Formats: sequence, C-alpha cells, structure tokens
Amino acid sequence: MIETRAYARAGLLGNPSDGYYGKTISISVRNFGASITLHESPELEIEPQTQDSNVFKNIYHLRDTISTLGYHGGIPLVKAAIKKFVEYCESEAIRLPNQNFTIRYRTTIPRQVGLAGSSAIVVATLRALMQFYKVEIPLPLLPTLALKAEVEELGITAGLQDRVIQCYEGCVYMDFSRDLIEKQGYGYYEPIDPRLLPKLYIAYKTDLSKVSGKVLNNIRQRWEQGEPHVVGTLQNIAGVAEEGRGVIKAQNYDRLNELVNQNLDHRAEIMTITDRNRAMIETARSCGASASFTGSGGSIIGIYRDEEMLNRLFVELKKQNARVIKPFIV
Repeated sequence: MIETRAYARAGLLGNPSDGYYGKTISISVRNFGASITLHESPELEIEPQTQDSNVFKNIYHLRDTISTLGYHGGIPLVKAAIKKFVEYCESEAIRLPNQNFTIRYRTTIPRQVGLAGSSAIVVATLRALMQFYKVEIPLPLLPTLALKAEVEELGITAGLQDRVIQCYEGCVYMDFSRDLIEKQGYGYYEPIDPRLLPKLYIAYKTDLSKVSGKVLNNIRQRWEQGEPHVVGTLQNIAGVAEEGRGVIKAQNYDRLNELVNQNLDHRAEIMTITDRNRAMIETARSCGASASFTGSGGSIIGIYRDEEMLNRLFVELKKQNARVIKPFIV
C-alpha cells in the first residue's frame, strides 16, 4: 500500500501575480492535507468519495454542493493527474510496466476557500504514481506537470504558486518571470527557512467558498488585453513579494506587516472584494493584525503580535463564523 500526502497552502505575499509572470511567497499549511492511497489490483480503479456522489437529499442540497465543490468532485483531478503522468513518461521514453492499481483520495482541506485543495489532490496523486512505477520527475518540473493537469485537462484558471509550495513545502519565494518560464518551463524557486517567519494566523469561512477560476477570469482577460492599470497593479503585487523576500530574511516584521496589508490593498484596486470577505479583513485589522487573502478569497492570512492579539482574533472572527488557526508549517 502506497500512501502520499500534499498539504494546504497559503499565499503570504504576491497573490495573485503568479499567473501573470509575477512573484510570490507561500507557506505550506500542514494543518490540512490531501492523501492518496494506492495499491496494485487487477484493473485500474478510482474509488469515489462522498463528494463524488450524485445522490442528494433534495434540490437545495444539490445547489449547495455545487456552490461549494463545483460540478465535479475529486475524481476528475485524479484522472487528469494520471493522464499527465502517462504523457510525461511517454515524452521521456519511460516505459511503464503493465501494472494496474486502485487509487483512493481523502482530503481535509476546506474546499474553495483559497487553501489549494484541488492542486493538493493532483500533487499527491503524482507522488503516488511516481512511487508505484518508480519514476523520478525532477522537482522543478513537478509543479508544472501538476498545473497542466488542471489547466489543460480541466480548464481551470490557475497559476504555478500552489503546486510549487505543495511540491517543495515549507516556505518558498517564487519568481515566475516570463523569460524563465518560456526558457525552461518553470520559474526560480528559493526555499526560505520557516523559522524566520513571524507569528502567523489563518482564518477561513467555508460559507464564503467559490471556485477560484471564476474569481480570476475577468482579471486574466483584462491582463491579456494589456489594460495598463491591471498590468501595473499586478507588477506592484509582485514587487511586494520581491521586497518581502529580503524583509523576512532580515526579520523586519514591522515592514512585513505593512507588506501583507499592501498586498490586499493593491488587489482591491483591480478585483472586487465582497462585503463578507471585506468584513473578515477589516475585523482582523481592527484587532491590530495584518490581513490579506491566502488565495482567491474565503480565507485570510496575517501577522499577529502576541497571544493577547491572537485571542482577540479568535473572539472577533468567531462572531463571523470564521475559524482561526495557527498554521503548522514544518
């Protein structure tokens, strides 16, 4: 029996510039993860989970399920990962043995709240396949392969950030400059010692869930059209991550606190922030903490000063049905 995992991720700085040749800093959040179990079997079988069911209590249950999980559960993600793995092996002239398997996924990552639950399933699946077939995919290439599974196979709007941090884990600075991506197919990925990070919190509301691709589609269209304000703002967001790289290493937490807030404020210039998402941000900031989105919305990340401030965050955000956690990174 092969068992693999990939953890949730939180974008600390640079969101959402990773899909636009930008720069980001992300952390892996080991509080939540997607796991894959795989064992040899006569036929290739993907075992469905509860979220893959087509049986519902009533039409409202169906509506709520689709609103949270989209029209598909995790099986399309597993299928897409298997297909891209096979295509990679064919392109590298790697002959796979005639072995079938049964594969099952589990996930504890809250869905569609900006913690990268979908990509975690893909990365964990690729890791299991590599182990089962004894195939080594170079680490810098693995995030790109995971991204292709979602973008090319499932039409999901996404960037490399989620897959990079889930493959590398810990804390990583990422540079997705166009020349790097076009030259080698991946960016520059630099691990940062997580022990240099300040006190971080994450807060999330599952009832704010929405499919991230739908959130970012309009921005991509405007960016591709070369709209100066959108292009310039995304460059500013990338600059926040670039500065943050040095700030973290210098442990200048006051400046890092400012950068986290700047990231969200820049984002608000080109993206609509819903009232309920805005309320989470403003509540956290009213407690004295910084706050920005971990991903496409539904969860926030920031820096808190001490346990007293953290307790205030717990109390005030709970009033909005938001759960606050301290991310376990290593």
